[in-house]
Amino acid sequence: MQAKQLQPVGDFPATGLIRRLAAIGYDLFLLIAIWMVTAFAYLGVRILISGAEKVQQQADSGMLDGDILLRLLLIGVSLLFYLSFWTLKGQTLGMQVWRIRVEQPNGLAITRKQGVIRFLAAQAAWLCGGLGLLWMLWDKQSRTWQDIASGTRLVTLPKGTYKK
Repeated sequence: MQAKQLQPVGDFPATGLIRRLAAIGYDLFLLIAIWMVTAFAYLGVRILISGAEKVQQQADSGMLDGDILLRLLLIGVSLLFYLSFWTLKGQTLGMQVWRIRVEQPNGLAITRKQGVIRFLAAQAAWLCGGLGLLWMLWDKQSRTWQDIASGTRLVTLPKGTYKK
């Protein structure tokens, strides 16, 4: 699958730290809602399979705390969320609000492989206390670890980009 040219086309400036954090916060609210729906559906399936009484006993005994299957499901849903937005439009909903776009250096949409690498590198960047995000303050091109690892960049689009 060939990556498509994102619109608008142009050489846009790198996105600053505050704008990135604002978009991350916006997307986090959306992800939390998605996680809640996913966890509710997962619990519903467990109840259908095992019965409400058994699931209640597991919950009371703490067996559901740290459920690895649920954790993997939530990570998968998160990856799907970002991959869908990044590879199709170059923007999550939070990125659209803050006029940010993720792209390849030539302005094309990122590939699925780049999206997976970007997602995994972002987890590492945050697990290091946010050092991977703050890295942009020292990088001459304002790149974070996920930008560098995936060969992508975040740019700020001009005002009025979506007006018709």
